[in-house]
Amino acid sequence: MNYILFEDNSHHDLKPFTFTRPLFALRSGIFTLKERWEKVLGAKPGAYCVPHLMAVYGDRLTDEECIWINGKLAPDADLLTAIRELAPGQYVHSGNELLLARFSPKRMQEKGGGLLGIAEMENWGLKAQEMAWQGIAIRSLPDIFQKNASLIQYDIELLKKERKSFSINDPHSRLYGADNIFVEEGLSIKAAIINAEDGPVYLGKGVSVQEGSIIRGTHAFGEGTVVSMGAKLRGDSSFGPYVKVGGEVGNSVIMGYSNKGHDGYLGNSVLGYWCNMGADSNTSNLKNNYAEVRLWNYRLQRFARVGTQFCGLMMADHSKCGINTMFNTGTVVGVGANIFGAGYPRNFIPSFSWGGHAGFSTFQLNKAFEVAEKVMERRNVVLTTEEKDILSYVFKETAAFRSWENK
Repeated sequence: MNYILFEDNSHHDLKPFTFTRPLFALRSGIFTLKERWEKVLGAKPGAYCVPHLMAVYGDRLTDEECIWINGKLAPDADLLTAIRELAPGQYVHSGNELLLARFSPKRMQEKGGGLLGIAEMENWGLKAQEMAWQGIAIRSLPDIFQKNASLIQYDIELLKKERKSFSINDPHSRLYGADNIFVEEGLSIKAAIINAEDGPVYLGKGVSVQEGSIIRGTHAFGEGTVVSMGAKLRGDSSFGPYVKVGGEVGNSVIMGYSNKGHDGYLGNSVLGYWCNMGADSNTSNLKNNYAEVRLWNYRLQRFARVGTQFCGLMMADHSKCGINTMFNTGTVVGVGANIFGAGYPRNFIPSFSWGGHAGFSTFQLNKAFEVAEKVMERRNVVLTTEEKDILSYVFKETAAFRSWENK
């Protein structure tokens, strides 16, 4: 049986991260949502996403019958049972949320990429089956860090079925709850403290933990990640692959190839790919009045409550901030932004913004390409024509949010 991961309307609620990658390519835990399904299914699932992302992340649809899986879902026993029992021409929903469907991609040929939901299933004459599902899904921006600890624990159990952990032999490092630490080959660690008594710690291939680092609670460090000297890392965080992390961090996700290597606090936050936090930059993750946080919501085009008191910075791919930047509670930064200067910038910074508290101008696309190419070249990664097309699409799509362009 072939499997295809698809996007639903949560794609819009997970912007700005889903401007540049489908929701099933987001990382929470050790793996992206797609990587996790691949391990569980024992097969590489296809991918169906919004049109401007199909060239990089999508797959050509065949005529063979497939099982379609909502890409924001994390696998569990109930979903796997439902997949095995799913009949041709049937879909499974939980309330108003489409979970699974089984049909031939022939139905999709004219659609050409897009979002799926219950309405499409009904229009195509599929038979409904309701399921009271209460598993893990990434439906909103805070879900990325709030569900992170549970997904790390799930992912480590998957890895234990595949292989054994390597040992940590550095005589000057101190381990607490050593049986709760999973180590891949090539770890470099010197004079660090890891306390895994309250949750597992995953150290990926080629990770470097430098002197004086303190790691406490549930963590995942992806391949090639570097933990800077003296880092203080609190639980329920994921970094990597190829992330540099330092300073003080708590309950945050840095998805890949991004740098937060210097002092400064990052809490209840998410950074995408190819981001950079300047030295001594800080995020607030709690309002002074302890009120519920509101985040910019692209679908609603306004700030909306997100059901939590704790939420820091949401920074999308290719965005950066200068030294000593201060971010207010619940700040959303779009794609390709460059923030600098004294004072607190606004809580919603549109994609391709250039500036800070004193005001913004537009970070022109050709300049953004130049910076991205230089940054990626340092990691021996090439910015492809298809990726440039995605960034060009985002630049045009988000122009309306750059209000200064319309004056």
